[in-house]
Amino acid sequence: MSIEGKTVLVTGGTGGIGKETARGLAALGARVILVGRDRDRAEAAARELGAGAEACTADLSALAGLRALAAEVSARHDRLDVLVNNLGGMTAPRTLTPDGVETTFAANVLAPYTLTCLLLPLLRAAPAARVVNLTGGIPGGPFDPANLQGEKRYLGWTFSQYNHAKTAVMAMSRRFAAVTGVAVNVAYPGHAYTPGNRATTAAAFPYAYRPLVPVIRFLGPRLLNDLAKPARSSIYLASSPEMEGVTGVYVNAKVERAPWPATVLDERNCDAVWNLCARLADVTPEPAAP
Repeated sequence: MSIEGKTVLVTGGTGGIGKETARGLAALGARVILVGRDRDRAEAAARELGAGAEACTADLSALAGLRALAAEVSARHDRLDVLVNNLGGMTAPRTLTPDGVETTFAANVLAPYTLTCLLLPLLRAAPAARVVNLTGGIPGGPFDPANLQGEKRYLGWTFSQYNHAKTAVMAMSRRFAAVTGVAVNVAYPGHAYTPGNRATTAAAFPYAYRPLVPVIRFLGPRLLNDLAKPARSSIYLASSPEMEGVTGVYVNAKVERAPWPATVLDERNCDAVWNLCARLADVTPEPAAP
């Protein structure tokens, strides 16, 4: 499909990789809806992208925010061609959202699950709609389906709860691709020094890695400051004609199809993530029409 004239929604679109993804898709002619938590930042980002871009404000770590966003988008548009679930984040120490959900799981897994469910009617109203979910960190490592919300063990940085959540979103995406009739694929952006990274405190790192924080703070802006590069995989999945009708694919930072990690291929893990999301969100996608 050509992305020109298509309507695209990008969560976490006011900065970092999300903003660069939105910028790249707007440059290809898409009408971009930017979603951010802060109204002023969202509106400023939309103005920066130019005509055709619009802003929505919502707290996507909360179920009420997700429902409000879906209602707003549904009131403005009669179809949605692409949904890029770019929002991510991590917290330290372990915290809960107002819904009682562990915050890292809520932002990285429950939010894309819930928003995709709620926007599915708009996606199905578009020909060849696409959903792009972002993973990150070091996904595919050890995975405990009984510890999805860090109930038994919690460390906030990439090697633990964040990595766990990013593996969980891959498992959720595989299941979504199998049941909805809408193309759902996963992009891995690689590493970048994003605003989220800059805001991460030393307390979010495991004790053994905290001495490295000054080194990361020094090297990050110098070596990983190009945010256009990690946006390539999302832009490719959202816009490439090669991906029309393709679902259940994982694309790496080199914009190459990559094998799913073994932990993601384990259907027991997919079941655990899917069932937890369905229970917490109290919504499931209606099966695709035969």
